Amino acid sequence: MVDRTDLLTQLLADLTGESGELDALVAPLPAGDWARPTPAAGWTVAHQLAHLAWTDHVALLAATDPGAFFASVTSAPDPTRLVDDGAEQFLAPPAELLARWRAGRAALVEALVAVPAGEKLPWYGTRMSATSMATARIMETWAHGEDVADALGVNRAPTARLRHVAHLGFRTLGHGFAAHGRAAPTAPVRLELAAPGGGTWAHGPADAADRVTGPARDFCLLVTQRRHRADLALVAVGPVADEWLDVAQAFAGPPGAGREPLAGSAASPGPTAPPGGPRGAGATA
Repeated sequence: MVDRTDLLTQLLADLTGESGELDALVAPLPAGDWARPTPAAGWTVAHQLAHLAWTDHVALLAATDPGAFFASVTSAPDPTRLVDDGAEQFLAPPAELLARWRAGRAALVEALVAVPAGEKLPWYGTRMSATSMATARIMETWAHGEDVADALGVNRAPTARLRHVAHLGFRTLGHGFAAHGRAAPTAPVRLELAAPGGGTWAHGPADAADRVTGPARDFCLLVTQRRHRADLALVAVGPVADEWLDVAQAFAGPPGAGREPLAGSAASPGPTAPPGGPRGAGATA
């Protein structure tokens, strides 16, 4: 079993690495590129970074001042606009926004190191450990980084850090069904993913009849709702596995709107979730 301190140290190192990769992508951009629209309707590159800065801020409150965290939730004028209002609140000129995001994410890493073992942090509709919070921040940073990369026409190479996103995507299998008003499956599911650089990441019983296989990056794009399953090389065997790929989401809260198949996809659009959830991987991740 991995020691909790070692696990948190590894997670925070990977969170720092994931943030650093996105930082290197956006830091040299001219101001005009920060205004580019991203796949999230109504959000520019700047909105994506402002959202990350805001969610780092509220995560810091959860870790250091739970009362202030709860106050930020209960005082929200419109809870359904919490994610959008948070991004708008943290919007700033590029240099100021970048500095705010850098300072906020560094402060969050320090705060998570100081969380006592066994303590649960308040979050939106749940409570989570420092390790779970770090995992969620990796997931969200990567997902919103994909939105930014899509806006800029950049193809980012997948890294071993995706194992955290894949792990979270598997752990939230039941939530995806519940978020769509469906009963959680009782049949086990086996997940086997081709990891970047070789090897396999596997979860679930090896003898499960229901199985999902494919590239790790594709699975992570699916569970963060950055691509429609029709555009991904994921194979589902069994009815539970097949249904899971329609409802999967690695973030908490109501179902996200998901993405339509890319132009030129041979597959017709599958069922989509109603709007109202976070923008793919939002504040409730």
